[in-house]
Amino acid sequence: MKRIVFTGGSGKAGKHAVQHLVEHGYRVLNIDTKPLDNPQVRTLITDLTDQGQVFNALSSYTGLHEFDASLRPEPIDAVVHFAAIPRIMITPDNEVFRINTLSTYNVIEAAVKLGIKKIIIASSETIYGLVFANEPRDPVYFPLDEEYPVDPMDSYALSKLCNENTAKAFALRSGIDIYSIRIGNVIEPHEYANFPKFFVDPGFRKRIAWSYIDARDLGEITRLGIEKDGLGFQVFNGVSGDTSSDLPTAELLRRFYPNAPVRGTLGEFETLLSNRKTCDVLGFKQAHFWRDYVK
Repeated sequence: MKRIVFTGGSGKAGKHAVQHLVEHGYRVLNIDTKPLDNPQVRTLITDLTDQGQVFNALSSYTGLHEFDASLRPEPIDAVVHFAAIPRIMITPDNEVFRINTLSTYNVIEAAVKLGIKKIIIASSETIYGLVFANEPRDPVYFPLDEEYPVDPMDSYALSKLCNENTAKAFALRSGIDIYSIRIGNVIEPHEYANFPKFFVDPGFRKRIAWSYIDARDLGEITRLGIEKDGLGFQVFNGVSGDTSSDLPTAELLRRFYPNAPVRGTLGEFETLLSNRKTCDVLGFKQAHFWRDYVK
């Protein structure tokens, strides 16, 4: 049994990823500011901007009950860090940046100093600079891949960019594996009911390049990252291989990004936020396509 400390497991994406890990035999300790409604997982209420609390949380007993036979902490196999202010316009911009960058620094530093050998952090599709730009902008090229020269202007995406650089620095100094998952628009199973509304206005999801990821598939990408060793610092796009539009990809480009260069050949409904590296390196095989749920 692998023992995982998972921050932000009570959130929209986190709760599904946690459940996926549990179903694959992991013991998970959830670190969050609110409890997770999952009888198989204990939540430790923690302020991740407080380094002392983070060190304590990452060295805690991971079991379920205070009356267990032994409460002795055991080695942690990996830390998965999903906790964050999830977007702009929830708190002031400086708070988005402060909380997201400080909490990530604290989690990575504590994990490294405690000898934990694998860290997965949640980054974001917003890092490519299209989503929260002041006005719509064209990308340097499509599809957006992990080699793209990211240039965001908003506080949320900037915090994610800083977090990736923090992760890279700690991976270089420590030699451990730290993988950053640039997560697309997370779709829970019940949210497929919203897709017909998206089709009425195909331009509505232009800013996210029509990306999506089923929350359960995101759990699988997370698990694959935990299981894959020896890569140092890496970035992976956590997205589906198809767009969330009923229009062909070529039609989306013609209507909404006519001036954007396209590298290579894209399939009929292929995503504009590439997941090829995630598939090739981690072995990701998408299990949930919107067409399986939307009639």
